Amino acid sequence: MPDLDVGDGNIIHWEQHGNPQGKPALVVHGGPGSGAGEFWLRRFDLDRYRVILFDQRGCGRSRPHAADPATGMRHNTTWHLVADMEKLREHLRIPAWLLHGGSWGSTLILAYAQQHPSRVTEIVLAAVTMTRRADIDWLYRGVGRFFPAEWDRFRSLVDGDDVVGGYARLMESPDPAVRDKAELEWCTWEDTVMSGTHYRDRPPRARTGFVRICTHYFSHAAWLEEGVLLRHAHRLAGIPGVLIHGRLDLGSPLQAAWELHQAWPGSELIVTDAGHVIAEDVVRAALDRF
Repeated sequence: MPDLDVGDGNIIHWEQHGNPQGKPALVVHGGPGSGAGEFWLRRFDLDRYRVILFDQRGCGRSRPHAADPATGMRHNTTWHLVADMEKLREHLRIPAWLLHGGSWGSTLILAYAQQHPSRVTEIVLAAVTMTRRADIDWLYRGVGRFFPAEWDRFRSLVDGDDVVGGYARLMESPDPAVRDKAELEWCTWEDTVMSGTHYRDRPPRARTGFVRICTHYFSHAAWLEEGVLLRHAHRLAGIPGVLIHGRLDLGSPLQAAWELHQAWPGSELIVTDAGHVIAEDVVRAALDRF
């Protein structure tokens, strides 16, 4: 599949799977910076769905890659990604599509859908987060009460109270040894808190890009006014939505999914006994409805 030039020197990788005449569905991966893998396809009935995968700016097979320290990050923000999604829809001449994603992907889906509600037919979110400052502070500070030794190790790499900002600065260091140490400790913390993740085991290039993008986004609160996605949830009225969340998700507590469900007219909340990683059969059952 040809890649798509979205401007600012960025080329995003995209691909299609399933039935070309099937229901269009866009997969919005998490991270930010994780990249889209073909494991997402197991969640869809490919006889009935036309599934589009894409790698967000700076990760996966998109170019330039954030693992390269020479890659600038100025044009990599939430709103650039929202615009990229819309450019991809227009490029594929899809009138409207179902959106599916989880974790950071749920934030990006909400931002896109609130900007372009007429272009969204349904939404299925797993491990809901809205990337509020309070959510970021919980993930990289508050949840440390459950992992005091690991939290002490994680925060020991930076000076002051701004842990996420400190890691973002470390990832921009000209010293590769400094960047490597920060990358390792960030992934160790993510794997500690997010049950079922294995960020430390990723290939070096993918891992470096992931940490650089994560710290870049979270140190800027994802360029979102605090609580804006929840306040604007009324814009999703009329879009069927399924929110799937694990009761044991320490990294993104259930409260966020509950609040979104209460503010989104017509949405459904499914609570499982999972952590941050939701079982594929649960997600597939939700997608099969549409």
